[in-house]
Amino acid sequence: MKYLLFFWLCCTVVVTSGQEAYRTASAIDELTEFIAIPNFGLDKDDIADNITWLEAAFTRRGFATSILETTGNPLFLAEMKVDAQKPTVLFYMHLDGQAVDNSKWKQRDPYQAVLKKQSPSGEWMPVSAEEAENLDEDWRLFGRSASDDKGPIIAFLNAIDALKEKSLTPGFNVKVVLDAEEELGSKPLAAAVKVHREALMADALVINDGPVHLSGQPTLNFGCRGIMTLNLTVYGPVKPQHSGHYGNYAPNPIFRLAHLLASMKSEDGKVVVEGYYEGIENDAETTAMLAAVPDDIKSIHELLQIKEPERVGSNYQEALQYPSLNARGINAGWVGAKARTIVPDNATVAVDMRLVPESHPDSLVAALRRHIESEGFHIVDHEPTFEERMAHSKLAFMYASPATLPFRTEMNTTTGQWLEKVVQETFDTDPIKVRIMGGTVPIASFINELSIPAVIVPMVNPDNNQHSPNENLRVGHMTYALKLFEGILRSKPDF
Repeated sequence: MKYLLFFWLCCTVVVTSGQEAYRTASAIDELTEFIAIPNFGLDKDDIADNITWLEAAFTRRGFATSILETTGNPLFLAEMKVDAQKPTVLFYMHLDGQAVDNSKWKQRDPYQAVLKKQSPSGEWMPVSAEEAENLDEDWRLFGRSASDDKGPIIAFLNAIDALKEKSLTPGFNVKVVLDAEEELGSKPLAAAVKVHREALMADALVINDGPVHLSGQPTLNFGCRGIMTLNLTVYGPVKPQHSGHYGNYAPNPIFRLAHLLASMKSEDGKVVVEGYYEGIENDAETTAMLAAVPDDIKSIHELLQIKEPERVGSNYQEALQYPSLNARGINAGWVGAKARTIVPDNATVAVDMRLVPESHPDSLVAALRRHIESEGFHIVDHEPTFEERMAHSKLAFMYASPATLPFRTEMNTTTGQWLEKVVQETFDTDPIKVRIMGGTVPIASFINELSIPAVIVPMVNPDNNQHSPNENLRVGHMTYALKLFEGILRSKPDF
């Protein structure tokens, strides 16, 4: 509760009366309509229905729309040409959402959005039709993709409406590309951007995804970490063995895996695999930049319910500048009511590694491989054979998935300066500038292929439950998104 109190005291977003309140209400209504179309990326028919809806919504606002085919779901592109002499800004968002489990949601259907208010006891209750006539900034719209990422799409469209009502046009040529497989990893994106390079070309890229800083203040993220996953299995006897007959004799793979994992990190959480942090140096300017982010460490620790963090870097932002090595799950034998008195045959750990621009995924995997071999393991790329089992005391199987790459844009680019000025003029405050955020947006292929500066401009509340049951968008953050999009669209960037 202390964390929530801190968040709401620091939040500057408010819903005001008059035209602004009307625009927020209109956007909430349109978002409810859009959420009603299921959008899990593996359902091709639902994705097609979403694109049909978007074609109509963007066309009504004067955009020319097109479908860019990929090896998977298509990309949706909308374009508004203002003046050939003006620059072009490409906005990236995604129309697909995570899968849903209705049983975990506190409403009948996650695709039937429900406006709710919080009771004194902390429970979220539906708002009545009569109450809904006067929106409260702290109410939430609950529904799949309300915040990730349909909310920002609707805010963009309604910001265009706001400009037209004031007889204004954007200060630059506008392109909007909507990904239909972002939640599945955007695997077709790298190849698609090569094929459709000309259609997507722009002078700057603005990514509208993810939440604002925990403080609730306007935020600009200048990069995001990438990700790679791998599975590592170590072996004991060929089949689970009776622990009475073979305990103390057959090597136990759980202990072997535990020793191996412990050898990769120091007790305070630093990766000690040789070469893992190679190339990462934070100079005085970068250190000062990271320290300027107003993270409330006490509130973060209360949120996580931890006394002390790992010691990778001297603060939270510094920790994000290094590649991570995270054991996300271990599987071996049986536990609980199904526990058996056996020596397991194998133990597997699922690992994810968050990547930063200085760390190439192939180099990290190679460093891990060398480390595992230095611990006496023979690494195979298949289930070990009888001959391999008899020839090697320690066996390990390792498989790494393809990586989603990171990106980082320097803060002093003209794109960064332009967006910082927009925030200052729109909200009369400086934005929080984050050098690289911890999560991953699979957009590096866009940036690398188009060779344009990119900045993430998040719009939604930090506690939005994205990817989880009861995902929501705070009403006040819809107003925030409307204001910020209008400020961006009416500005005149100098690049």
